[in-house]
Amino acid sequence: MKLNKLYLSCLSILMLALTACNKGDQDFLYKDELFSISMNGYNASSEELMVKLDTTDFRTPLPPNSRFENTTAYTFRPNQNRIKLRVTEKISGKLVLERELKKEDPGIKVNFLYIDGRTSPMPEKPAVEEGKLNLIYMFQPTTTNYAEPVDFVVGKYYAVPKVFEELARAKNVKPYDFCPAITLPTFSTLKQEYNGVMTTVSFVVRICKTGTDIPYTDGTEYTWNPLSSTAPKPVSSTSSSKLYIFSEAPSGAVMRFFTRLDQ
Repeated sequence: MKLNKLYLSCLSILMLALTACNKGDQDFLYKDELFSISMNGYNASSEELMVKLDTTDFRTPLPPNSRFENTTAYTFRPNQNRIKLRVTEKISGKLVLERELKKEDPGIKVNFLYIDGRTSPMPEKPAVEEGKLNLIYMFQPTTTNYAEPVDFVVGKYYAVPKVFEELARAKNVKPYDFCPAITLPTFSTLKQEYNGVMTTVSFVVRICKTGTDIPYTDGTEYTWNPLSSTAPKPVSSTSSSKLYIFSEAPSGAVMRFFTRLDQ
């Protein structure tokens, strides 16, 4: 009987110990919390960019002149509620972006554009809608150094009688900033009738002094051509959602533009 009691006592102690160990393991598992961190945007520089989360380096740098879209998992240590994200140029070590990420933020997302030594938020394009054009622009006046806000005026140009018809406008946009998405219906540029006359039609995006229909080049040494002086644009008859970054590229005295990013 004594042996049986001793055996039962030992067995009870062992079971309690195992239960405690299991609970301890569960507590340990719940102490470290795994979170998903998403990064997307565009590195328009010629430099590889290094990303560090707290003390952990991303395995793969962000490639130059490329779009990036990465998701990584990070484990917050016990009592750790925030971490620091740092993005630097690989060769020079120049700081590109530094941000504090908080554990309580739902779905940690970081998006940015790095271009010409500048860092700015990278907007998300709207989803493609049937029968709609969605356009986002960033204008870089690298030749004229124009510093005032502009309007992006989207419309049709009728060759006869040389008339521009405005369809949509993004107002008061600063150079080197993205405009809000411009939305308009798709339309045909096939030859069509205007005031009883058959004429060719062109899809044109003008850049005007804000609040006016005056080209921003007015008062500079450059002229504005009603057809060739246009911001980049997609095919007008096909539904699309586009983001453009473009800069000045005059041809002689006529203002034209160079597309740096089309996505």
